[in-house]
Amino acid sequence: MSKYWSPLTASLVPYVPGEQPKDKTYIKLNTNENPYPPSPKVIEAIKAAAGDDLRLYPDPTCESLIQAAADYYKLPASRVFAGNGSDEILAFAFAAFFDPAKTILYPDITYSFYKVYAKLYGLQSELIPLDESFTIHPADYARENGGVILPNPNAPTAKLMSLDAIRIVLDANPNQAVIIDEAYIDFGGESAVSLIAEYPNLLVVQTLSKSRSLAGLRVGFAFGSEELIEGLNRIKNSFNSYTIDRLALAGAVAAFEDDAYFRETTEKVIRTRDRVAGELTALGFTVTDSKTNFVFASYPDKPASSIFQQLRDKGVLVRYFAQPRIEEYLRISIGTDEEMDAFLQAVKEIVGK
Repeated sequence: MSKYWSPLTASLVPYVPGEQPKDKTYIKLNTNENPYPPSPKVIEAIKAAAGDDLRLYPDPTCESLIQAAADYYKLPASRVFAGNGSDEILAFAFAAFFDPAKTILYPDITYSFYKVYAKLYGLQSELIPLDESFTIHPADYARENGGVILPNPNAPTAKLMSLDAIRIVLDANPNQAVIIDEAYIDFGGESAVSLIAEYPNLLVVQTLSKSRSLAGLRVGFAFGSEELIEGLNRIKNSFNSYTIDRLALAGAVAAFEDDAYFRETTEKVIRTRDRVAGELTALGFTVTDSKTNFVFASYPDKPASSIFQQLRDKGVLVRYFAQPRIEEYLRISIGTDEEMDAFLQAVKEIVGK
């Protein structure tokens, strides 16, 4: 511990991203990246934006990008917020809507950044246990609280909540913000953006990192009532008014404009995911019903930690969480068909099938 750190800094346990080793070439199935490149129109737009104007600050209102997202979801622009990736927007949202004097609720098995943000902002948290099948029960969130955050689909479990289930949570918490984190919604779910007009307490957070192949660009969105969007802007403009750079703004607008490419690549990921889930099941794995760009799988006859290490030795990276209740599961991002064939062959060799 550094003598220069504040007590808060010393107390934090930061989020740990998936490993990015450089000792050799790996099939990288551990960070939920899209295996397909961005739309060619995105690359063209970024190249066109890479000119003399880079000496100028970008538009602090992100007007063109917000309008593109608003048009896509048929919302007023006043109900859209853009930020530097969904992680930044979630950090803003924790500051904007959650009161340190009240306890926020989120699942016990979920995106581990929520716990980091709660600690960073001095928030009280209650982790609501998933059931034995890793299902979120909306009735568990019908209790006194200072706000709710739920990922849908959940990560790392990959399971999706229905919009009816989300309605139950929203109806039970009319005086608190309910954040639905939809990083993976485009891989088989229905977005809660359709509920915004009915629920002024609903904030939906999305990202271009997964389904639009722009993890390296860092662009995310929030959709909600004008009151919630104003709250996010108050936090943003007290922190950094220029959250998205000129190249990212141009590329993100182009990503929304090429809907055909987006649908083509997400459908390819979904087809590969379903095939891999079926083949793992045939090998004896337990695989949750995934509506994401990854699968969550457990093998009864060999520890997950052992499979993880043996896959790594064979040049295949997956994600292993040494945490209670999920220490026997692996999270496997979906790559190209060729990458997944190599993964499945390695798995067969490891489990002796």
